[in-house]
Amino acid sequence: QLQLVESGGDLVQPGGSLRLTCVASGFTLRDSVIGWFRQAPGKEREGVSCISSSGTSTHYADSVQGRFTISRDKAKNTVYLQMNSLKPEDTAIYYCTAKSMDRRLCGNWNSSSAFQSWGQGIQVTVSS
Repeated sequence: QLQLVESGGDLVQPGGSLRLTCVASGFTLRDSVIGWFRQAPGKEREGVSCISSSGTSTHYADSVQGRFTISRDKAKNTVYLQMNSLKPEDTAIYYCTAKSMDRRLCGNWNSSSAFQSWGQGIQVTVSS
């Protein structure tokens, strides 16, 4: 069974940093297009970032551009989301997601329907 697992969520003060980690079981993550989405209470799920299968192409939502960095370590079969200068509006459940194995580019990455497998989500809370 294909499964994605997120970790690294926490309560952090505004201006702080967190690094989310996404690992996979049941398939190799290293050749997959990986996205991060988030959903705040009462809001729709939104795309945060995406990284191509090669790792050479990355994309970000305007709201996180310059503060978040997505990266992958193929040797560890892991994808990271480094989040700096966190704001209260970043508070949400963050989800790691993967496109089907035949995809290599992010393409229409900020639509949740473009992704096939999802993690259970991890809470990130930014508050003083």
